[in-house]
Amino acid sequence: MVKTDEGAKAVTAGEPPPASAWIKRPGDGEIALGGCWTIGEAERLDQELAGLHGVAGARLSFRLSGLEGLDTACAWLVHRARKNLEAEGVDVVFDGLSPEYRVLLDEVAANDHPPPSPPRVNRPLEMVAHAGETTLDNLHRARDFLGFFGLVVLTMLRTAARPARLRFVPMVHHMEQVGLNALPIVGLISFLIGVVIAYQGASQMKQFGAEVFVVNLIAVSVLREIGILLAAIVIAGRSGSAFTAQIGAMKVNEEIDAMRTLGLDPVEVLVLPRLLALVLAMPLLAFFADMMGLLGGGLMSWIVLDIKPDQFVERLGDAVSLWSFWIGIIKAPFFAVIIALVGCYEGFQVVGSAESVGQMTSRSVVESIFLVIVVDAAFSIFFQLIGV
Repeated sequence: MVKTDEGAKAVTAGEPPPASAWIKRPGDGEIALGGCWTIGEAERLDQELAGLHGVAGARLSFRLSGLEGLDTACAWLVHRARKNLEAEGVDVVFDGLSPEYRVLLDEVAANDHPPPSPPRVNRPLEMVAHAGETTLDNLHRARDFLGFFGLVVLTMLRTAARPARLRFVPMVHHMEQVGLNALPIVGLISFLIGVVIAYQGASQMKQFGAEVFVVNLIAVSVLREIGILLAAIVIAGRSGSAFTAQIGAMKVNEEIDAMRTLGLDPVEVLVLPRLLALVLAMPLLAFFADMMGLLGGGLMSWIVLDIKPDQFVERLGDAVSLWSFWIGIIKAPFFAVIIALVGCYEGFQVVGSAESVGQMTSRSVVESIFLVIVVDAAFSIFFQLIGV
């Protein structure tokens, strides 16, 4: 006799405990199933049923009169064993099956369908559908952004009517962040780009004996396009993303909802100081980028072409007009408005998670740079048409 852990029952060694599921082979061509077949025994029973494959004989009888319980999971095991044996050419029959268990096994067999084949994908049609969905999504985003722009304009007009509502201290703080603190990186990149333009221009101009025109190349490219474009791209990646992350974090922490509860306008409190700070700082950054680009170009011209600084400055005055300088400066406030509006708009689109903050921050940088380049191309066409 073997006692159980509780010491309350005793069973004969080698015999299954009462109500425990079991499988026996009373004789050739016969399998007896008994006990309580429930999901708790499913793993063991599945392994024992798997050993029935390759059974000898053309007919096999399942005696089920000993079953004391059968749930759906084990009914699937019995049905699958019968199906596998029949696939091997064995005729399987059920004997002694009670009516309620027969209903369960019949229901399992009726629902044993092969998985549906995946639908055929029409790749051209799928590409067209995806393009249409993307287009509609972008149109909806453009509509929402236009509405946000109108809201900012109305808030600005309301603030202009009551200047005391303008938060001057936050605006100065943001001017320091987007302007003063950005000078090192903007200056370094502009200086290096000026060096590259001068070096590459010199290597090309030497082929025609026109090295002196490198100054024209540097002046026109830096003052009209490169200086302001580099400054805008750096600010879009540095400050535009910061605007999105800051406002997005406030959205996640429900600080913006708290502002509205206190009767404060989030656009007036969060957007206007950042927008005005960037509009005021961007022309200064553009001027600094122009000077550093010319400095890098002049230094490389001196090293490679032996064009001394006084000759460079003299040639610079003859190569470009004052308009070449002002074209870059005129673009600066427009680029600043684009970067600030996109950065703040994407911050308000955050939907309550750190992942959303990251997604909107990345999106704001990409959209800002894209729109800056589009507007820059439009300005170039416009100035070309008016002959400036």
